[in-house]
Amino acid sequence: MRLIVEPATRPLAGRVVIPGDKSIGHRALLFSLLSATPVRVLGLGDGADNGRSAKAIAALGATIVRAGDAFVITGAGLDGMRAPAAPLDCGNSGTTIRLLCGLLAGQRFASTLVGDDSLSKRPMRRVMEPLAAMGARITGIGTGVNVTPPLVVGPAPHPLRAIAYTLPMASAQVKTAILLAALYADGATTVTEPGPSRDHSERMLAYLGAPLTVAGRATTIDTRGWDRRLAGAGFEVPADPSSSAFLVAAALIAGAGEGGVRLPGVCTNPTRIGFLDAVAAMGGGVTCEAARMAGPEPVADLVVRGAAPALRATEIAGDLAVRSIDELPILAVLAARAHGTTIVRDAEELRVKESDRIATTCAMLRAFGVECEVHPDGFAVQGRPDGPLRAARVHADGDHRIAMAAAVAALVADGTTVIDDADNVATSYPGFAAALGALGATIRVE
Repeated sequence: MRLIVEPATRPLAGRVVIPGDKSIGHRALLFSLLSATPVRVLGLGDGADNGRSAKAIAALGATIVRAGDAFVITGAGLDGMRAPAAPLDCGNSGTTIRLLCGLLAGQRFASTLVGDDSLSKRPMRRVMEPLAAMGARITGIGTGVNVTPPLVVGPAPHPLRAIAYTLPMASAQVKTAILLAALYADGATTVTEPGPSRDHSERMLAYLGAPLTVAGRATTIDTRGWDRRLAGAGFEVPADPSSSAFLVAAALIAGAGEGGVRLPGVCTNPTRIGFLDAVAAMGGGVTCEAARMAGPEPVADLVVRGAAPALRATEIAGDLAVRSIDELPILAVLAARAHGTTIVRDAEELRVKESDRIATTCAMLRAFGVECEVHPDGFAVQGRPDGPLRAARVHADGDHRIAMAAAVAALVADGTTVIDDADNVATSYPGFAAALGALGATIRVE
């Protein structure tokens, strides 16, 4: 699939409903499998990644029934899962495979986890090591830091060993895998992070009744005296802030026309708004309106109004880099329109995403005529705020976020931009091209 994008001829305007947050959607599905009561999930996105988690829980014993705009999931409970009849195909979803490692670590049967070509190259040692310390049996292809899928998980000793584990780097996926395995452990398991990461798992597990406590950067699940029962009525999945970031950025660089650009019901969890904090540091105006709680998660409407602001360079590092890790490619596009040089540091995790996102982000910007220097843990972007960017031919390298970031950059180019190898946009935001078009952009899919 390729995207063909023309320069914007007028400011963008309109209201677009963003799909449900992918991270929360994965957890709503996988955690519902563990519930002793049916769980109603509203707002689940239709991306391929969440679809992989849905198929996995069905193979493990859950039933999923559509009920209007919601899905009702009847899970198997903590101890009622069945052995899957075939390998669980995680497609392109790193979240699915890593969280399944934790969920399956304590089961009495073995499961095989496979993925597409991209996922099959992604290292799994970070999630395997702590689970192995708990007694889980997980094997993959290769040795050392380069162990990759397919993975075979289980059968496990019962119960697993409770451990105290300090993550070498903040990772919501690894943290969640350990917390899921901790439900099958023989005491108090504590995970300590060096910095903050997404806390959706903590919020949702506590909502379901898990014996979970949080103290600073340490999260503990203590199964002693617990009745081993999770239960909840339902989850409302808010709109995905990572997908929202691309339309916010489009309005910031192309300008917002009469009425502005409004994206309703977006998740504003503090661990997920690093993008908005970075935009504010760059001088971009985004307001949060109609704030409320959607179950355990805060949400608000994101609104951009007025002409494209004069953006300024900033530094994105430390905690801010962690909280905006998925949005760094689109922040790089904003940096390309800012005055000065924007520096991104402490983002080594970009090296092991769907592509080496440090390399592919810089390659994408260079195609538009923007200077971008690769660093081991990030990159530096020399802004070009005056005049259009150069129309480009971009190869997205199978990475949905690179493809969407390039489509936004194309709005301020001097001619037609073609983005090749963009099929994986469907993994997170199947309606991206239609949403950008609804705001007034000229974009087509071939």
